[in-house]
Amino acid sequence: MARLAQVFSNLPAGQKAFIPFITAGDSGLDNTFELMQVLVENGADVIELGVPFSDPMADGPMIAKSHERAVADGISLHDVLDLVKKFRQTNNTTAVVLMGYLNPIEVFGYQAFADEASKSGVDGVLVVDMPPEEAHDLKQCLDGVDIDFIFLVAPTTTNDRLKSLATIASGFVYFVSLKGVTGAGHIDVDAVNANLARIRQFIDLPVGVGFGIKDAATAKAVSALADAVIVGSSLVSFVEQYATDRDKMLASVGDLASEISQAIK
Repeated sequence: MARLAQVFSNLPAGQKAFIPFITAGDSGLDNTFELMQVLVENGADVIELGVPFSDPMADGPMIAKSHERAVADGISLHDVLDLVKKFRQTNNTTAVVLMGYLNPIEVFGYQAFADEASKSGVDGVLVVDMPPEEAHDLKQCLDGVDIDFIFLVAPTTTNDRLKSLATIASGFVYFVSLKGVTGAGHIDVDAVNANLARIRQFIDLPVGVGFGIKDAATAKAVSALADAVIVGSSLVSFVEQYATDRDKMLASVGDLASEISQAIK
C-alpha cells in the first residue's frame, strides 16, 4: 500500500489527517529539515513541501514571499528532492507531497523527475497550474513509480470536472475552501461542508481542506467533515518572522502545529 493510503487508513476512527505546508529552502535547507522534524513531532501525518518557483501565481503574499526568498537563495527542485531523501533516512512513515508549479518539472523532464522523486521517497505531487486535461503524460510517469497525483478542487469546480478528476487523481484531493489565493479570507464552514458532500458524490478519495485555516478553532470546525486539514500560511509566517532566530522559529511552528493537530485528533 502506498504511504499516503496508509496514512489515511491508519487514522483512528474520528481522527483526521494533519497536513502542514512549508516552502522548502525558505530560511535555508537545514532549517527546513529541522522544521520537518518538528512538524512530525507535533502531529503531522503528511508534510507538503512547496517547491520554490519564481512566479507562484496561485499563492498569496505570505507564501509567495517564501518562494521568492528560496529562489533568491538558489533552491532548486534537485535540492528539494535531496531534502526528502535526507528526511527518509530517519522517517519512513510520514508522507511527503511536493506542491509546486509545472515549469521546474518540465525542465527536469517528466520521467527523470518521477524516477528521482521515487528514489528520494516522495509520495505525492500536486502541480497547481496543470489542468487534468494536460496531465496524462506526467500521470503515466508518476503511476509507473507509485507516486500519487493530487489535484486541487475549488468551489467553482463543475460536476463534469469532478467526474474527470475522479479518473486521474489519487492519494487525496485538495479542496480549496476559498476563491482566490492562499492565505486569503475567512472560511464559511457551511459552504465547505456543502462542497465536500458534492465532491464525494463523484470522487472516492480522502478530501483535504486548505486555504484560510489559520488556527485550531477553524481547523476543528473544518475537520468535522473533511478527511484532512491543510495549514500553510500561518506556519510560513513564523518562518519569515523568526528567520534569524532558529529556536523561536521551530518553537512557534511546533506550538501551532500541536494546537491544530490536537484539535482534529
